[in-house]
Amino acid sequence: MRWKKIALCVLVFSLMGGSLLFADSVSQKIKVWSNGKEITDGGYLIDGKTYIPAREAGGVVIWDGSGKVTILKPNVHIVLFKGDTVFGNVNLGKLKFKVLSQVDSLTDEISSVKVTITDPSGNSKDIDSRNMEGTKKEDFWFSSSEITYDFKEAGKYRVGFYIRPTKNGDYVLVSEKVITALN
Repeated sequence: MRWKKIALCVLVFSLMGGSLLFADSVSQKIKVWSNGKEITDGGYLIDGKTYIPAREAGGVVIWDGSGKVTILKPNVHIVLFKGDTVFGNVNLGKLKFKVLSQVDSLTDEISSVKVTITDPSGNSKDIDSRNMEGTKKEDFWFSSSEITYDFKEAGKYRVGFYIRPTKNGDYVLVSEKVITALN
């Protein structure tokens, strides 16, 4: 009687192991790179197609609770102005500048937008923000107030344009412009 229990256990575990191996061969976890950076959660190769998490596709991901996912990927162009002059590289020290952002192809309403600057060490500072609730705009311009910023170290500073889809949601980076600070 005991050998029957052992045989049954061996059979059950064999079937379970075979099923897991079959499932693993159909879907394979893979590394995915986008714009020179590895996507945090990676992706899956299933039946010859690559799948990535929606939040990694770029843009703002909105879940409506019924299984519908909307990804907002507006075109956002960022231009930096020192007075009336456009710039991209700066020398170390303080600089007074404005950020002008052109947004188009925005298909849904959003709660607010903001612009930040992040130094080479990863420290961020908000430049300006605006409440957008109640205004459905497909295309708009966002001009920040003038800011005086101290470029203390050489390297790449990132000016980011963020969208918050709902009042209680998080801001999501949708566009970025790089300023290089030179010695």
